[in-house]
Amino acid sequence: MKHFLYTLLFCAAINICNAQAFKPALNLANGSTYYLNSTVTSVITQTIAGQENKINVSLSFSMAFKVTGVADTVYGMEVSYNRLSMTMGRAGNAITLDSRKNDPQDLPSTMIAVMMNKPFNIEMTKSGKVKSVTNIDKLYSAFDTFTQVDSARREQVKTMLMQSFGPNAFKGSIEVGTAIFPAKPVAREGKWLVNTNLEAPVKAAVAINYQLVDVAGGLYIIHGDGTITSDKNAAPASVNGMPVKYNLNGSLISDLRVDKATGWISEMKLKQVMMGDMQILDNDKVPGGITVPMSVNTDAVSTNKQ
Repeated sequence: MKHFLYTLLFCAAINICNAQAFKPALNLANGSTYYLNSTVTSVITQTIAGQENKINVSLSFSMAFKVTGVADTVYGMEVSYNRLSMTMGRAGNAITLDSRKNDPQDLPSTMIAVMMNKPFNIEMTKSGKVKSVTNIDKLYSAFDTFTQVDSARREQVKTMLMQSFGPNAFKGSIEVGTAIFPAKPVAREGKWLVNTNLEAPVKAAVAINYQLVDVAGGLYIIHGDGTITSDKNAAPASVNGMPVKYNLNGSLISDLRVDKATGWISEMKLKQVMMGDMQILDNDKVPGGITVPMSVNTDAVSTNKQ
């Protein structure tokens, strides 16, 4: 009988622990700096006239987020890129841009380098939502000093970078790792839904169901499983001077380890798959336009290491 009572009390204690509610959220210190170091690899597959073409894209960057003020539930931050590299390859040919290169002959890398350590401003809520992104044009203002490059080419580079690193693209890419928190306290194995938006590679709505898998070692262990639905009403994007519309839908899976004290990412692993087509609309380069079936498979890893 005594052993039965001990077992009953033990089981009751386990149930109480499992029922304990947690409220994961950002709890950042004013004046402190938090880091995000990410590596992203994507394989873009396109089928044109029955011929399959693959484009491999690798992106690596390190960012610093300095908290400059706290007002109610909103953090003011200065954000800067400390390092950025990108490699794009197709059919054995690759182009690499790296901010750490010190080669005046490598103009694209030199232009990327001037973007480093130039702070811009964001406002982020304690739930990880980015309310605003301002002064990001500082990243590109130094491009005008490259007088050896004609103004049309400089503007083309600016436009390309804005599509990947502009305010809306930045907001969407960062929120995948920060806008992950529940509106209400949850117990272990509790679930909640978060809706965000992507701007690159395609404007899309993202709906992710998160689950608090465990709380251990000072970390929240969180799993996310979501869907990506492209915005059919989005205005055409400009790709190599051609109007393009995307019809891509897919899924997203993420596994996160979040610091329990600060709410900042300790580690995130993400896998994203999108499939559909790219419609090149009627233009001088492609009269009548063309529809290109395509898929995008992306893997990303982020940590808080510098």
